[in-house]
Amino acid sequence: MATAVSYLRVSTGGQGKSGLGLEAQRDRIARFAQAEGFELVKEFKEVETGKGSNALERRPVLREALAAARKLKAPVIVAKLDRLSRDTHFISGLMTQKVKFIVTELGLDVEPFMLHIYAAVAEEERRKISQRTKDALAAKKAAGATLGNVASLTVASKTGRQTQREAADRFAENIKPIIAAIQATGVKSLRDIAEALNTRGVRTARGGTWHAATVANILARA
Repeated sequence: MATAVSYLRVSTGGQGKSGLGLEAQRDRIARFAQAEGFELVKEFKEVETGKGSNALERRPVLREALAAARKLKAPVIVAKLDRLSRDTHFISGLMTQKVKFIVTELGLDVEPFMLHIYAAVAEEERRKISQRTKDALAAKKAAGATLGNVASLTVASKTGRQTQREAADRFAENIKPIIAAIQATGVKSLRDIAEALNTRGVRTARGGTWHAATVANILARA
């Protein structure tokens, strides 16, 4: 029986904690693997947005899944293409990783270039939705509706800081299992953990290299 790893992703911390969406993905992947004769040897679960062509820098668990798949010479199975991304540049970047991705909703024998086509269709649909929203707001503004005020700027600023904190918490939540796995091998000091993360190709939240202080910051987050 061929081996494979599975990758599951939800976009918000609330979804990650509640399991919303994860069980459905896990069930779909399990049924697909059984039908197609795959043994799922490892599961990777991540809580992070899939937006942006540089999303891989913000998704350490996906990088872990890629590394494991390369080591096992196995594919990565996902339930839906949008669990990877709707961004065509991101999908193109994944194709350079030399790891096969299988999307259960598309089937076993979809060629890599087809993933670009499906991603392009999804990206265009997202663009159209965004444009329709902008057009609707512009029409309201033209009709004299007030779309914002000074007070709302303060709220937006607070919301932005809260969003940053939530993003940092999600990143820490995804990194901590990787650190725990490193510690389980006998690596204990912050400096050695940082070195192990760098060796594995895991990047910090800002895409940089790890140091003892950045590891300590992750471990200190609740």
